[in-house]
Amino acid sequence: MDLVQLQRQLVDYRTSLYHEGFLDEQFTQLQELQDENNPDFVVEVVSLYFEDSERLLNELSKALEQQIIDFKRIDAHVHQFKGSSSSIGAQRVQRLCIVFRNYCEAQNVEGCLKCLQQVKHEYSIVKTKLESMFQLERQILNAGGSVPV
Repeated sequence: MDLVQLQRQLVDYRTSLYHEGFLDEQFTQLQELQDENNPDFVVEVVSLYFEDSERLLNELSKALEQQIIDFKRIDAHVHQFKGSSSSIGAQRVQRLCIVFRNYCEAQNVEGCLKCLQQVKHEYSIVKTKLESMFQLERQILNAGGSVPV
């Protein structure tokens, strides 16, 4: 595939992530902070998000397996996950976290378990999609091109 095709593919792919609701304008703002002095800024921030998300999802799973469930602790983890998802523009994950927090407030174990599975699923999808987008960007750069904005 030639460079122009790769660039067009990246633009189309990125556009689809917005249209399908995976990303919002916060991701655009994150991209605007990247410059020649820090060319890997977005990848670095999103990688930290991935690391933190894995930790939070594990903590949530453990907390919901306990005999006595500490809904305040779970809510604190979901609140943190919602904030970090919002900060990178992971719109679908962020919206599910809002629902999850409502179940925490109602101390609804079944609702929390259901939301945890939905959050894990949406997180997995957005992670895969972002990793694919970053791979396309690397292909363009390795071919000597520039990543279209």
